[in-house]
Amino acid sequence: MGKNKLRKFADMAGYPHVFEYPYAVADRAPFGMKGRWGEEFFKNGNPIVLELGCGRGEYTVGLGRMFPGKNFIAVDIKGARMWGGATEALEAGMKNVAFLRTNIEIIDCFFAEDEVSEIWLTFPDPQMKKATKRLTSTSFMERYRRFVKPGGVIHVKTDSRFMFTYTRCMIEENGFPVAFMTEDLYSAGPVDDMLNIRTCYERQWLERGLRIKYIRFLLPQGTELKEPDVEIEPDAYRSYNRGKRSGLSVIRNS
Repeated sequence: MGKNKLRKFADMAGYPHVFEYPYAVADRAPFGMKGRWGEEFFKNGNPIVLELGCGRGEYTVGLGRMFPGKNFIAVDIKGARMWGGATEALEAGMKNVAFLRTNIEIIDCFFAEDEVSEIWLTFPDPQMKKATKRLTSTSFMERYRRFVKPGGVIHVKTDSRFMFTYTRCMIEENGFPVAFMTEDLYSAGPVDDMLNIRTCYERQWLERGLRIKYIRFLLPQGTELKEPDVEIEPDAYRSYNRGKRSGLSVIRNS
């Protein structure tokens, strides 16, 4: 491991707004602040918003500056990658931003029922090989339901046609209310400021001529979730191919 990465890990371990609970730690003891983020860390009752798979945390920091009346928590397992956003938030004295280094598969271990108002999924890995690993799969929606308020908002911003199509099919299959959906976010002129935050990765995708897609939908409680029974053509720019399972409808990318 390089010295620079070791330094970043050391910094993160000492940051007061960073919490590190990967599988190995979470298995040994429950997370003591579950259900008390507002009371114990943020010291207010403002809405809590998560960014899952935050990467460098650029979106969380941008949203934190834009919405001082909300609390933001960036979540990822890559500590060295999160260091950039965590350091920026610390140096800026931001009191409404925190970072949680953990595995997203156990995200429901850190938040109590109705504790979270919104979730942002910014450029998540489309996980084309296995649906249950997709952050917009019904298996993850079930996790989110354990701590997101009824009718909580889910934001999905992606460069991946595969991810966008899968998410749209999942929403349609389960009848989730859609607030806004577009396959080309920047083509219609100015967009909401919160959608115009551009991460390092997004700038790369735009330079490659990829269209940015966005879906905002509500996550209701109570209904039994169904996984969409479709086969989606893989993204052409990803180094992945797979055969089509017989008996499934195929949605082609256009």
